[in-house]
Amino acid sequence: MLHAQFDPTARQDLAVTVVDAKTRGDLTWQQLADAAGLSVAFVTAALLGQHALPPSAAKAVAALLDLDEDAVRLLQTVPTRGSVPGGVPTDPTIYRFHEMLQVYGTTLKALVHEQFGDGIISAINFRLDVRKVTDPEGGERAVITLDGKYLPTRPF
Repeated sequence: MLHAQFDPTARQDLAVTVVDAKTRGDLTWQQLADAAGLSVAFVTAALLGQHALPPSAAKAVAALLDLDEDAVRLLQTVPTRGSVPGGVPTDPTIYRFHEMLQVYGTTLKALVHEQFGDGIISAINFRLDVRKVTDPEGGERAVITLDGKYLPTRPF
């Protein structure tokens, strides 16, 4: 049976334990995702407390991270989501995403509504990909793909 949390503290504490175990084991997020058999973005989000893992995935990553049965059970609970608590984020990387939405949020909204109509892009039926590519002008670029299902507004 699937259970849900109402307090994010337990998952936040587990995320700290996961990152510590990942560091001690010299593991990558990709290695953990490969063990889970799921995408690196989903598994990373789950291990940082934002998704529930299926039982087999929870057991697989727990084995790599040397986590106990309580952690396996907790990894399978539906979390209280939200990884950026109140206000403007202070971490520079997270802040830049905040800044991107401040600058392009209304543009994204306008383009989505023009192309799809009144509705939203799902963050539940969603895929995320992050790739590093060479910049032809020198250096590297980040290509971030946000792929969410469109859900139309339905009058009732």
